[in-house]
Amino acid sequence: MTPLSGTITVDAHRGSRRYDRMLFGQFLEHFHRQVYGGVFEPGSPLADAAGLRLDVAEALRELRVPIVRWPGGCFVSAYHWTHGVGPNRQPSYDKAWRVQEPNTFGTEEFVAWCRLIGAQPYICTNAGTGTPEEMSDWVEYCNLDGAGRWSRLRQANGHPEPHNVHYWSIGNENYGGWEMGAKTVEEWGRFVVESAKMMKRVDPSIKLLAAALPDADWTLALLRHAGAHLDSVSIHGYWDPLWQKDEPSDYRTCVARAGQVEAQIRATEQIIAVAGYEGQIGIAFDEWNLRGWHHPDGNSPAAIQARDRNDRNATYTMADAIFSASFLNTCLRHAQNVRMANMAPVVNARGPLYVHPGGLVKRTTYHVLHMYANLLAENVADAWVTSDPVVHAGSSVPALDAVVTCDSTMQQWRLALVNRHPEQELTCSVSIGSQRLEGRYPATMLAGDSPDAFNDVDHPDRVVPVTGALQFTNGAGQLPPHSLTILHIESPHR
Repeated sequence: MTPLSGTITVDAHRGSRRYDRMLFGQFLEHFHRQVYGGVFEPGSPLADAAGLRLDVAEALRELRVPIVRWPGGCFVSAYHWTHGVGPNRQPSYDKAWRVQEPNTFGTEEFVAWCRLIGAQPYICTNAGTGTPEEMSDWVEYCNLDGAGRWSRLRQANGHPEPHNVHYWSIGNENYGGWEMGAKTVEEWGRFVVESAKMMKRVDPSIKLLAAALPDADWTLALLRHAGAHLDSVSIHGYWDPLWQKDEPSDYRTCVARAGQVEAQIRATEQIIAVAGYEGQIGIAFDEWNLRGWHHPDGNSPAAIQARDRNDRNATYTMADAIFSASFLNTCLRHAQNVRMANMAPVVNARGPLYVHPGGLVKRTTYHVLHMYANLLAENVADAWVTSDPVVHAGSSVPALDAVVTCDSTMQQWRLALVNRHPEQELTCSVSIGSQRLEGRYPATMLAGDSPDAFNDVDHPDRVVPVTGALQFTNGAGQLPPHSLTILHIESPHR
C-alpha cells in the first residue's frame, strides 16, 4: 500500500474565534424508546421519584450537554402541548408514529430533566396542525410570570416560577410531504412570520429558529418574510438513510459521505448571505446523525416492532464514531455561522446511549462526544489541512480531517485529528507558528480493534478512549487507522 500522509499548518498570529458550545447539543423525540424506557421510566430502581433515569442523567452530565431539542421531530407536527401539562392528562394518538402517546412526559418533565442534566431546554413547536396562537400560548405558559391565562395555569399546576425557556423553533421539516401539515414555499414564510410575531410579543427575549433547507427557493422565501425575527435557521442531515430498509452502510461508504456535511453548510451560508443576513442569522444543525431512523410504513405490530432494529448496538461502529468526529470538525470550522448542532437522538434508536432496564451502554459515538465536550479548548484557530485521499466507489474524502482549538492566549492547543482510513496508519505533520512539533505530547485516542468494532451489553468497553502520548519527530507523528486523537500541546511557538 502507498503510505498515507497529511499536513496541518497553523498561523499562530492570525488569532482565533470562540465557538458556541451549543454545537454539542442533543435531541429527544417521542419515538419508540427514547422517552418512555429511555430517559423516563417511572418505577425503575434506577429512576428518581419523578421517573427520570438517574444513570442516564449522570452519563449526559459527563457529556456536558448544553442544550436539548424536544419534543420532535415529526412527532411535534401533530402534538398539542396542552395535552402534556397538568394533573389530569389523557393518552392521545400519535399521528406521526402511529402509536398511543401517554402524555405523562410533557413540558414540566422535559424542563425538569434538562435542569437535572445541566442543559438548556429548546422547544420545537407544532407548525403542522398547530397555529401561531398555540405556539405563543406555549411561550406564555413557560416564560411569563402570571400575566395571562396560560402562565396562571402553569402556576396552578404547581410551578410558580417561569421555566425560562430561551430557545424555540417554529416547526420541523415542514417542507416535507411526510410531515403532518406540510407547507408550500409560498405558505411557509408567511406562516413563520406570523408565528414569530406572536411568540416574540409574548417574550421578545427568546431565541427563535425556523425549519429550513440548504435550498435557495425554500430558505430565501423564508428569510424574505421572517428573517428579521429569526436568530438561526434549522437544517437537518442523515447521510445513511435507513427509513424503510435497515441495511446500514459499511465503514468506507459512511466515511465517503463525510464531505457532504460541509456542502450543506456552505450552501446555507450562501443563502443567508444572499438574503442580506450574513453575520446576523446563524445555522442550527438541530437534527443530525450518520444513520437515519428505521421506521417502515404502517402501524401493524410488525412495523412497530421493526423499530427495535434501531437499538441493535452492532450497528454503531467506528464508522459512526469517525463520521461524527468529522461532522463536529466541520461545524467547528464554520463556527462563525454554525451556532448549534443536536445529535438525533440522545438515547436509544441511533443515539450515543443505549438504555435498557438494567443499565446503559455507551456507544462509540458517546465517546466521541465526550472527547469533544471535555478536551477541546474554547477557540478555533485557522488551520490549513492537506491530505491523501480515502477512495471508495468512485468518490473520495481526505484521509486526514482536523480542527485546531486553543485558549485565548494561544498558548494551549488542542487538536482533534481524525484518520478516516479503515486500515492504514497516517503520517500527520503539524506546524504551529514557526515550530514543527517535536517530542511526546499527551493524547487521548479512540480507535477500537477494528473499523467494525462496537460496544454492547456484553462488551461495553470494547471501544473506549485511551490516554497516552504521541511521538512527533521533525513535525511528524503516526495516527492509527479509523481513529480520533485529541492532542494536547503547550506553547509550541515563539
